[in-house]
Order: sequence, then structure tokens, then C-alpha cells
Amino acid sequence: MTDTLPDQQTVGADVFRQALAVHASGVVVITAQSEGIPVGLTATSFSSVSLDPPLVSFYVDQSSTTWPWLRGADHFAVNILASDQAELAARFARKGVDRFAAPTRWRAGPLGAPLLQDVSAHLICLPYETVEVGDHVLVVGLVAEAATHNAGRPLLYHQGRFGRFLPHQENL
Repeated sequence: MTDTLPDQQTVGADVFRQALAVHASGVVVITAQSEGIPVGLTATSFSSVSLDPPLVSFYVDQSSTTWPWLRGADHFAVNILASDQAELAARFARKGVDRFAAPTRWRAGPLGAPLLQDVSAHLICLPYETVEVGDHVLVVGLVAEAATHNAGRPLLYHQGRFGRFLPHQENL
């Protein structure tokens, strides 16, 4: 990979955003406790990275006001949202609200990171690596603990909206 842009012109931000909007992605809320304060944000850029060692990743905007708090935490939790948690995802994407106040339901995890209630799964991660990439930071976490709670349908993000997954029905 190169550190510089090619000499050719790149696609504009609006065109790029429109093209990416047709790609559906899963929705997670990343939570941590930093200096005794619970912090969190919604991410739609979550991905598995490696099975051995068990690594996951997400991206966060460098201008995020939550990122400095997450960066300072000694671990974080990935809360994988269920299909009925669109309001929770929207709450953690908003600015200027207490994301952990009611109606958010959560408890402190085994290492202290907030674990949101009624999610499909939790992953407790130790910081593994961060890399500045464009206007975002790639955050890679080493999964120290994982628990599946509800293997139901996931919450998805597509064309700027949250939605639900419907499995394909084969004609029999």
C-alpha cells in the first residue's frame, strides 16, 4: 500500500457515500469505562479480523468526541445489537445526550466496561492496535471474552437507516 494518493483524481465524497449506502452492515455499540465514566458509540464498520489470535476491528472518526475516552480505556466491549435495538443504536450515535441514562439498560462487565442489556452478544476486548487511516482510526481489539445471549436477527444499517434482516425463503 502507498502513503500517497495516486496522481489520478478520486471519487467525490457524495458519490462515494451514495455507493457505500447500498452495502448493508451490522450494527454494534462500542462501550468502555474511562476514568470511571461510561462511554460509548455506535459503529457500523465492525468486522472480524483473525481467528488466531481472535481479533476484531471497527473504525471511528478522528473528530469523534468519544474517541479520546475510548482510546484511554484499558479494554472495551463490543455490544452486537439485535434487530429490535434501532433506538439504542440511534441513541449512541447522537451527540449531546447521556447515552447511559434511561431508557438505556446496562451493567458493568467483568472488567468494568458497560455491557448493554438484551444484545445478541458481547465481546470483551483488549486494545491490540490502532492505525490512522484517512479521516478515521482503525481500532483492532484482542477478544478476551465472548458471550452469545440471543441468536436472533441482527440489526442492520442500510441506506442511512436501521433495519432488520429477513432470511431468504427458498421455493420448495
